[in-house]
Amino acid sequence: MLRLVTPDLVVFRVEQLEVARLRALGLDSLLLDVDCTLKNYRSEGILPEVAKWIGQLRMEGIGMCLVSNGGGGRIQRFAERIELPYVAKAMKPLPFGCRTALRKMQFDPARTAMVGDQLFADVMAGRLAGLFTILVHPIRPEEEPWFTRCKRPLERMLACRTQTSHEIALD
Repeated sequence: MLRLVTPDLVVFRVEQLEVARLRALGLDSLLLDVDCTLKNYRSEGILPEVAKWIGQLRMEGIGMCLVSNGGGGRIQRFAERIELPYVAKAMKPLPFGCRTALRKMQFDPARTAMVGDQLFADVMAGRLAGLFTILVHPIRPEEEPWFTRCKRPLERMLACRTQTSHEIALD
């Protein structure tokens, strides 16, 4: 059971996922969670450093697709703003949204990672879909809805018990 919520890699921010690091891990495509992974939960815009990171990945040929449990209209507007394909209402932790994105983008599952801020949604969905999983520390989790915030203490406790050997040091 713990394997389902144990990420392969933990980073503080998505910007730490540099192209060279991704390639060294055998990855050439990413499924990206949106809220608290790429942006503040309540924000419509993207952080400048995250926008720069997405641009760098795009220039280097790293494939990307947003995979979010968020509603279609809100995620569509965000995806259009940053010019990335998306799957909304992904139903994470179930693997269906990840599998839909893999088919839509024709990504090789063996070379794709699911990147997100929640063990019980993103990491579990990625694991169930057979993907490499990357956990990021959430951006401003205090802005999240109550049902997400109430899972955070259990996630923190499990994260301490399931330390990965591939953790990137916090800056």
